[in-house]
Amino acid sequence: MKLEYNISDIVPYINWIYFFHAWNLTGKPQAEKDKLQADAERILASWEGHYHTYALFELLPANSDGDDLIVGGERIPMLRQQRPQRKGEPNLCLADFVYPLSMGKKDVVGLFCTTVSLELQKGNDDDAYLKMMHQVLCDRLAEGTAEKMHEEVRRHYWGYAPDEQLTMQQTHNEEYQGIRPAIGYPSLPDTSVNFILDKLLDMKQVGIRLTENGMMTPHASVSGFMFAHPLSRYFDLGKIGEDQLRDYAHRRGLPVELVRKFLQASLLKR
Repeated sequence: MKLEYNISDIVPYINWIYFFHAWNLTGKPQAEKDKLQADAERILASWEGHYHTYALFELLPANSDGDDLIVGGERIPMLRQQRPQRKGEPNLCLADFVYPLSMGKKDVVGLFCTTVSLELQKGNDDDAYLKMMHQVLCDRLAEGTAEKMHEEVRRHYWGYAPDEQLTMQQTHNEEYQGIRPAIGYPSLPDTSVNFILDKLLDMKQVGIRLTENGMMTPHASVSGFMFAHPLSRYFDLGKIGEDQLRDYAHRRGLPVELVRKFLQASLLKR
C-alpha cells in the first residue's frame, strides 16, 4: 500500500533530538537549539503544499526457518546477535519474533520504505547552511514518515494495537508493541537486503532506486521490517565472526567475499 503525506502531517513526528545531533548541538544551550528549530520550522512551513513524503508497505504471510525469514515466498536470511545485552539472555535474531515453519501456522511480517519528494532533496548548492538544513530536514521527514506509517499500521492496517494511545514522547521512546528495525541499523547492517525488499515492495513506486550495494537513493529514505510480537525488541548484533559470515553468505547464496563487502563495518578484524 502506498501512502502520501503532507509535510504538516509529519512535522509532529519529527524527533528533534536527532536533528540537534546532526548539527552537533547535543549538550549546547537550549536557546541555541530553539533558534535553529524555529528556522527549521519556518522552512518546513514553506514546503507545505509544494512537497510531500511517501510510504510504501506490505503485510505478508511469514514464518521463520532457523535464522531465515520466509516472507511472501521469499527467503530472507537474518544474522544472530554475537553477545546478549545482559548475562543469561539469549543471542537474538529477528527471525526469533516470527512463528517457526515447524508450527504449521502462518505469521505476518511487515515490509516498508519511506522517502520524500525528490525535488525537495536537491537543496541549495550555493548556500552551505541551507543545503545542510535541507538534507537534515529531509532525513528527519523520512524517519518521521516511517514513524507515522508504523503508527497507522499498528492501529489500523495491521490492527494488532487498535486501542493504542501514546503521547509523541512515548512514541519516540518506542513504548509501542512491536518493532520497526531499519536496514543499515544495528540489527540489519546488510544494505543488500534492500534488493529482496525491492522485489516484494517495488520501491520505484515512491521514487526509490538502489545502488549496486543496495543503498537507497534519494538519500533521505528509510526501509525495513515491522514485527508485532509483544516481546520483540531492538538489539545490536555486535561484531560478526568469520563463521557467521560464511554461514550467512551460504544462506544468501552469494560469494563470501561479496558479502564481506556488504558487512565490512560489522566484521571482527582478521
